[in-house]
Amino acid sequence: MSINLEQIDELRRRANVSYEDAKSALEQNEGNIIEALVFLEKQNKFKPEEKPCSEGTFFKMIKNLIKKGNETKLIVKRDDTVVLNICVTLIIILSIVATPLVIAALIIALATNHKIRIYKKNHEDLEVNKIFDKMSVAVTKATAKITEEMRTE
Repeated sequence: MSINLEQIDELRRRANVSYEDAKSALEQNEGNIIEALVFLEKQNKFKPEEKPCSEGTFFKMIKNLIKKGNETKLIVKRDDTVVLNICVTLIIILSIVATPLVIAALIIALATNHKIRIYKKNHEDLEVNKIFDKMSVAVTKATAKITEEMRTE
């Protein structure tokens, strides 16, 4: 039986082997691609597919994190008025680039009785919001105490 280039190409595509290995496997299995695949498998000649970097699992994970970050919003309110509505991805970038500014803004927001909330796409209330509530209560108590001490002096 004669083996043609289309058969070799098909076997190379499926098994990710060299032309030589594909031709040899087809010759030994009388041109039967299925038998040649089994033959190559038994010889452990299959090679994993080479993926470009953009298709790697690391990049897929980063892409998913960015997507989730874009869908998750940080909302700062004061008296039911939205002061800031921004995606978490941007907050993370700002936190990396301008950490002191973000910390100062957080302290000022809490000290001026702003409510900070993080919401997912479906407006699900997250566990972190309970932490923001506790921080808000603590800062409110501290500012009240400082204000009271200033009045008594």
